[in-house]
Amino acid sequence: MPHLGLVTLVVRDYDEAIEFYTRAVGFELREDTPLGDGKRWVVVAPPGARETGVLLARAVGAAQEARVGDQTGGRVGLFLHTDDFARDHARMLANGVRFDEQPRREPYGTVAVFRDLHGNAWDLIQPA
Repeated sequence: MPHLGLVTLVVRDYDEAIEFYTRAVGFELREDTPLGDGKRWVVVAPPGARETGVLLARAVGAAQEARVGDQTGGRVGLFLHTDDFARDHARMLANGVRFDEQPRREPYGTVAVFRDLHGNAWDLIQPA
């Protein structure tokens, strides 16, 4: 198995999620294919990413809707690597991304936790 292809995030609305991830986080929209009955195959990814993307899946039913924004029980579940922490942190702040903390240095790199539009915790990290 050469790589992990997609990671799914359950969202409330496709267009709202596309707007957040492309405008605020800076991802590219890689695919938006209608599947019928209002379902879509929506993939976003960081510019230049060759392997892993994020599949934005609209919640269907009460069980999925209850998981929107808390897919990992409040823990950081996604790790967005950057080659320039200061640049991406400043751009994301300017576009309304909410960070839970000030950037900090750890043995593994510079990191700060941010929240997506639904409250899922992510690390923005520049590896050491």
